[in-house]
Amino acid sequence: MLKVRHLNKSYKTTAALSDVSFELKEGIYGFLGPNGAGKSTLIHLITDNIRRDSGEILWNEKDIRVLDKEYRDILGYMPQYQGYYKGFTAKAFLLYMAQLKGMKKKEAVRRTEELLKILNLWEHRDKKAENFSGGMRQRLMLAQALLNDPKLLILDEPTAGVDPQERIRIRNYISTIAKGRIILIATHIVSDVEAIANEIFLMGAGKVIEHASPQKLIRQVSPYVYTTTVQSVDEITQLEKSFTISNIYNSMHGIQVKLIQKSPQDPEFHTSGYEPAAANLEDVYLYHF
Repeated sequence: MLKVRHLNKSYKTTAALSDVSFELKEGIYGFLGPNGAGKSTLIHLITDNIRRDSGEILWNEKDIRVLDKEYRDILGYMPQYQGYYKGFTAKAFLLYMAQLKGMKKKEAVRRTEELLKILNLWEHRDKKAENFSGGMRQRLMLAQALLNDPKLLILDEPTAGVDPQERIRIRNYISTIAKGRIILIATHIVSDVEAIANEIFLMGAGKVIEHASPQKLIRQVSPYVYTTTVQSVDEITQLEKSFTISNIYNSMHGIQVKLIQKSPQDPEFHTSGYEPAAANLEDVYLYHF
């Protein structure tokens, strides 16, 4: 179990995190929020890369700073920015990272080969990582995070800069390795966590503003989500003055606009032409942010 209690962190006069508390057990957790919400600061604190101002971070009821190496042995971290080394092949990079993690050579070789195959990088094992596509680099960074078979896996924007097909591949693989682990995914890409997360934490301005299962969060915003049909882009521009536009697509009858109202008492909805629409997690994100 990972427990975060009353965590605070400021940079000079700016509060990056304010009194953040939560508990995570086995499963996948999505931390969603816009840039500046505090997600990266939270990750740097949980990985013990920066010092907290106050509060506690506990792994199985023990402070991670007291556990030190014992904590790092169960931790896997995939950073947002790709930290591969130019000139290293994929295989050499993983073996080097395994050495930094203190893994024995025989286990490092076995695990490196296993992960290269699982993540479809085996045929590229002797190619330099600097020549990889964005998706291949992300898979390589995921592989290094998994080298020590971590019980706590932290992924910071795991699909940033990759194409939709690669995003699906990475997301599907993450969902297959959740058993026996805590997986924390920090992202602003809703589709990364919508289908696989057990619980979603919405972060804004350094605070957790809401957390629940994706299904519960969707139910909460369902009364605010509608659709309407317009015939021109100018009408969409007018709608944007009063509502958040969630989606736009063409239909046989015109342009379908999915929109989110801020309050169910919005007077605009006393007029005809608006129909309730099925909400999703992206609507949740847009409603809150």
